[in-house]
Amino acid sequence: MGKASTRAGSVGRSVPRLEGAAKVDGRARYVDDLSFPGMLHGRTIRAPHACGRLRSVRLGPGGLPLGLVVVGPRDIPGDNVIAVIEDDQPALAWGEIRHAEEPVLLLAHADREALFAVPAEVEMIPGAPVFDPLASPRVFKHIRIARGDAGAALRKAPVVVEGEYRTGAQEHVYIEPNGVIAVPENGGITVHGSLQCPHYVHKALCRLLKLPADKVRVVQTETGGGFGGKEDYPSVIAGHAALLALKARRPVKIVYDRAEDMRATTKRHPSIVRLRTGFSRDGALLAIEAEVVMDGGAYVTLSPVVLSRGVLHATGPYRCPAVAIDGRVVMTNTPPNGAFRGFGAPQTQFAIEAHMDRCAEQLGIDPVKLREKNAFRPGDVTATGQKLPKDTSALPVLREAVRRSDFHRKRKAWAGTGKGIGLALFFHGSGFTGAGEVRLASRASLELTAKGARILVGSTEIGQGTRTMLAQIVADTLRWPLSAIEVAPADTGLVPDSGPTVASRTCMIVGAILQRAARELKHKLGRLTPTQYLARHGALVVTKQYEKPAEIHWDEERYKGDAYGTYAWGCDVVELEVDPVTREVRPLKLTAVQEIGKAIHPGHSRGQIEGGSAQGLGWALSEEVVMRDGKMANAQLTNYMMPTTKDTPEFDVAILEQAYRHGPFGAKGVGELPMDGPAPAVVNALRHAGFDVREVPATPERLLKCASR
Repeated sequence: MGKASTRAGSVGRSVPRLEGAAKVDGRARYVDDLSFPGMLHGRTIRAPHACGRLRSVRLGPGGLPLGLVVVGPRDIPGDNVIAVIEDDQPALAWGEIRHAEEPVLLLAHADREALFAVPAEVEMIPGAPVFDPLASPRVFKHIRIARGDAGAALRKAPVVVEGEYRTGAQEHVYIEPNGVIAVPENGGITVHGSLQCPHYVHKALCRLLKLPADKVRVVQTETGGGFGGKEDYPSVIAGHAALLALKARRPVKIVYDRAEDMRATTKRHPSIVRLRTGFSRDGALLAIEAEVVMDGGAYVTLSPVVLSRGVLHATGPYRCPAVAIDGRVVMTNTPPNGAFRGFGAPQTQFAIEAHMDRCAEQLGIDPVKLREKNAFRPGDVTATGQKLPKDTSALPVLREAVRRSDFHRKRKAWAGTGKGIGLALFFHGSGFTGAGEVRLASRASLELTAKGARILVGSTEIGQGTRTMLAQIVADTLRWPLSAIEVAPADTGLVPDSGPTVASRTCMIVGAILQRAARELKHKLGRLTPTQYLARHGALVVTKQYEKPAEIHWDEERYKGDAYGTYAWGCDVVELEVDPVTREVRPLKLTAVQEIGKAIHPGHSRGQIEGGSAQGLGWALSEEVVMRDGKMANAQLTNYMMPTTKDTPEFDVAILEQAYRHGPFGAKGVGELPMDGPAPAVVNALRHAGFDVREVPATPERLLKCASR
């Protein structure tokens, strides 16, 4: 480390990921690889109907296996709630049932096969379910955003375009289903699990089990993907395993199979967005009026923050002097919907971008020129009154995507051929909305070791490269080799709460906190090596907390001010062809140009963009959650049609960099941005190919029914 000052830094280079070798050679241990002495297996008994009153649960008939552990609501020592935002969701329902698959009873046994052979009869008095969000009488959250007088501007506008746009639910399909092991120890409980947010689970368990914080420990095991689906739901499955373990006084493992995971866990919120836009005859946006309705399912979970991000992105990346947005998320009798990559922004940006192509057509203006005319520039003001910073990059990503894809030539050449080309311009706020980061008050620590430094954060590695990226930031700030940095396990007994691994915040927010900690560590060391410092002064841990940039101001009551510290920007161009008989859509190429401040690890950034784009194509074309009587009818991968490598097109990815001054080395967020663009780019390409599509997924069945242009 004496030569560290002359070494090339790791930031901006695609270094090997820290846990890569262990994942490849099988040393990485996922939750179902783990076992504890005396461990039992858990099973959840669930309600069969979408709503009604639970009368009884009967086990049998016949004898029950010896050693069967049964847990019901009366066995809950604390509050029978899953603590998230509201206290409306019970850990175990009794009495009112709001959705099919709602947990009502828990079982555990040493023999997993015997456990799942136990018959269970759930008797209910069915109620009158509500499945249409537009007919729902219960609103979970209502948000209004206004700038200027949109009504008056629309009445005066020479050209007004109206439209309704719908998006369906989407299943996360993480490669590893939900799973946890709860172990009674030290007078409390330790949970090992596949999860994104260990401190969320810790908070929920303290409440459910009525235990002090020091008696609850949550340890993230190696996790095979999350996409938001392991943000809130692990609090449910961890609570169930912990209740069984405490009653049995033995470890209990619950790992869902794929069908249970798909039937019972959260999905992307379905949405209905109605737009009215007013333009001058030369294409200048004069007014946007938007009504946003999201289907929250049976309980609140994270719906308020999903709606929040949705309405904040509902105008797209466009300047407009008069805006009125009315958003609500409502209850239906389906399993609760929750966090999913993009967090509400893909739904509303699908609507505005599909709408912009229809507006361009009605105005007789090229769709690229219409976007160029109205796209945000640095210094423009958003619907909440935020003045956009210098790193605003709507025009650079648009122009580069058009150039790289040869958009204009192909659009002209392919007219009437069955091929189509379409684009979508989009943006995504990095970090928690508004005052969210202030409320989180995230903390991160660096511990000096004889080898170098150890990162202590609750931020989790779920396949996106968090461990490596954070180590790169710390190593380069200290001017040490990457090999000098290690990352502690995400264990609430060891690490501070650095906030949830969500909202495109880990690199920009947590990375920046660690960078400050690294600067202080470097200052404290002076000219000493770590070994010399430890020998002279003993242990050294530097902890830093999030500090809000002075220029950021947010008014939660009026929904005014700086919604996000900064934004990442993207433009997607999709090329596709439609089978003239079956109406099957085959994507040919996706050009993704995305501006993310600084690619700390270019390989991981590219992987995020390609993976998110593929996920967006699936949502756009094939991934349809079929609900019947409030139940997912296609809860298996044989007929939930997610794209495989054979279905994904050629990707052309370009990463642009406009540094954000408060991000580590200029970095913004990248994880969610790629989800926002593919669906509207697909429907705009379909429009060019002759199909007026306003709902996704655009399945062959929908194309056969939709009106050709």
